[in-house]
Amino acid sequence: MIEMQVGGLGFDPRNLSPLVLLRDQEELNFLPIWIGVFEAAAIAMELQEVKPPRPMTHDLLKTALEALGGKLKRVLINDVKEGTFFATIEVELKDNKVLNLDARPSDAIALAVRGHAPIFVSEAVMMQAKLVNSEKDAEETKKFKDFVENLRPEDFTKYYKQD
Repeated sequence: MIEMQVGGLGFDPRNLSPLVLLRDQEELNFLPIWIGVFEAAAIAMELQEVKPPRPMTHDLLKTALEALGGKLKRVLINDVKEGTFFATIEVELKDNKVLNLDARPSDAIALAVRGHAPIFVSEAVMMQAKLVNSEKDAEETKKFKDFVENLRPEDFTKYYKQD
């Protein structure tokens, strides 16, 4: 398993689909995962420390896990099939047992950023998914990082309306 961090959010320039960009510690390899608009907004809000007036679904899940005595241990992006990523949320229970919950990567990442839990990607996924090596593609990586750094939660408002 390779530990990754959320490097930022962006839009696929071909179809304007939101994506989350995971990066390794050395910022040599990047893993883009296409996600839904609502999940992108949830991740962006947490990264920007924007607190909604009412809890969002990911906030509710985190609170429920904690209230039941569980602790978010880590998130694993563990498979990719036909361009679809799969994830598992590991929850440590009161009796030290570990509960593995199947999840969409976008939901798992939104929960991980709220719970300050580490995100891991299997080596098999890293080998299958398109990676960007910043040493080889420094100019493209810089453009994307500049775009991501200037992205704000408000950029998602045309897609996301809060109740």
